[in-house]
Amino acid sequence: MNPNPLADAVTFLTTPGWLSLTFLTMLIISIGLALYGFATMRDQRDPGHIGRWVFRLLVGVMWWQQSLWKVPPFYTDQPNEPFGTTGLAYWMGLMGKHAAIPLQADIVNQIILPNFYLFAPMVYGLEVLTAVSLILGVFVRLFGYIGALQILNLWLGLYSAPGEWPWTYFFLLLLQLIFAIGRYGQSLGIDAIIATRLRFRASPGIFRRLIDAMI
Repeated sequence: MNPNPLADAVTFLTTPGWLSLTFLTMLIISIGLALYGFATMRDQRDPGHIGRWVFRLLVGVMWWQQSLWKVPPFYTDQPNEPFGTTGLAYWMGLMGKHAAIPLQADIVNQIILPNFYLFAPMVYGLEVLTAVSLILGVFVRLFGYIGALQILNLWLGLYSAPGEWPWTYFFLLLLQLIFAIGRYGQSLGIDAIIATRLRFRASPGIFRRLIDAMI
């Protein structure tokens, strides 16, 4: 029987383990934040804010789900298979073969893959942090741009890979930029709470400007 979105979602949400528990906790917190923002901040009671929260949450779930097949310490969901045939190493290998820019392929082949277990935690960590940022609506402007850079790397790295449609990554890149430029975290997220608190500060200050740049 072919998989379908509903069955995939149910499997994703109910698979036992600490990762599923972590995800469910974040999902509950996200819903709680949305309800809190809706109840306590009058300017958040708008269909536009609700829509932006839903869109941000769904893409955050996508980031989280895509991190599940590259979990440490092996960065693959099939650790018994030979190195480079599954998981993150496999996709890095594809980038080394099919990158649109030769320099990117050289960096992957000569620096990243030979030092895979140095770079893999960085890749995994950034993806997880991007997921957390979008799900909870915290520092979304910052991680919107960070996520866009990650997608840009994939777009160029897998541009000519067999079976890949480059526009998929390009559209994800645009989504991340929309989240950042549109400050989607300020729609029923932690960023909305932070922004409200900042409005009551008497002086802008360096700290306020720094936080404002991230939310």
